[in-house]
Amino acid sequence: WQSQNLKSDIGLDFVYWSSNFYAHIVDAKVTKNYYIISAFWEYSRAQIPAARSMIRSIGSNMKTVSAKASDIEREWFLVDASDKVLGRLASEIAIRLRGKHKPIYTPHVDTGDYVVVINAEKVVLTGNKENAKVYHRHSGRPGGLKTVPVSTMREQHPTRIIEAAVRGMMPKGPLGRAMMSKLKIYAGSHQPHDAQSPKPLEL
Repeated sequence: WQSQNLKSDIGLDFVYWSSNFYAHIVDAKVTKNYYIISAFWEYSRAQIPAARSMIRSIGSNMKTVSAKASDIEREWFLVDASDKVLGRLASEIAIRLRGKHKPIYTPHVDTGDYVVVINAEKVVLTGNKENAKVYHRHSGRPGGLKTVPVSTMREQHPTRIIEAAVRGMMPKGPLGRAMMSKLKIYAGSHQPHDAQSPKPLEL
């Protein structure tokens, strides 16, 4: 509903537009806790089915296109993780890996691009996560739970911090694993993908 000023007691006119139907709302009386609105439709019952059939005919001409392997063109992007917030960085990377930034995005097809991440050891965690965040893994045997603080993970395997964050945002199963294979993460500033000429991506 689109309204003008509700401070006046009477004489308010509202106009609501939706799917080629118009409604005029008049006689709005404001009381202490509520206002009474009486509305009427401009179209009669005889005109509404005709308008609905027109909308259906317009929608029937639209086609849903699924991307094919021959339609996919993959690019290479270079992301510098220095001083970037982990969650926000991971969400943008996941969008590129899945291909959701492309018009041909298809949920069941890998339409994403390659993403190269450098300086993974310099990624930033907000709040108290640097001290409180932990990573769990289990061997599958009784008593096989292992807990690793994020500070230890940053020292030993800094690339796994970004990898774990991105993996949680990807589809589970073979499709998600195929998308994750396009993610290349490096702790330092050196990366061996200069031959692919990755484009710098500012996030």
